[in-house]
Amino acid sequence: MAKTNANKEKVIELLNEARASELTAILQYMSQHYELEDQDFGKPALMFKTIAIDEMRHAELFANRILFLGGTPTSTPDGKEKKGQELEQMLDTNHELETGAVAMYNDHAKKCAELGDNISRDLFETILAQEENHLDQFDNINKHIKKLGAAYLATLAGGQAEPAGGAGTPGQA
Repeated sequence: MAKTNANKEKVIELLNEARASELTAILQYMSQHYELEDQDFGKPALMFKTIAIDEMRHAELFANRILFLGGTPTSTPDGKEKKGQELEQMLDTNHELETGAVAMYNDHAKKCAELGDNISRDLFETILAQEENHLDQFDNINKHIKKLGAAYLATLAGGQAEPAGGAGTPGQA
């Protein structure tokens, strides 16, 4: 745990900054999920929803650590979601969000170690690895679109935006 009360407060600030970033990512990816589902791009819609759920877990982990340290988790996102983008623009937006998260979490992990809180450092490093995976997913799809164009986009059309048997379809129990 952080060595002093001042250090603990600084760690809480870092955790809340990360939580605010996660809240923005949740809003962004869920908004994209709904837009893509409406456009019959079920495969990327499901991927964005799944990643949004990962981000929800991250926000919860940060909140739990903040509470443990005696702080109050923020419920305010640090940005606003962008709407009405084409898939390629969505991927660029998501690349920016994930690149920012990777840089922030690397920095925050180092700061937590300097402040004597290795548990928070470990939390940042664990989530950092997952954010790098999200970044890789977005970049891979973007590379395929740039290389193959409309032919690749056609493979993304259709499909389910919900996992088989999902609860997202009206009228299903």
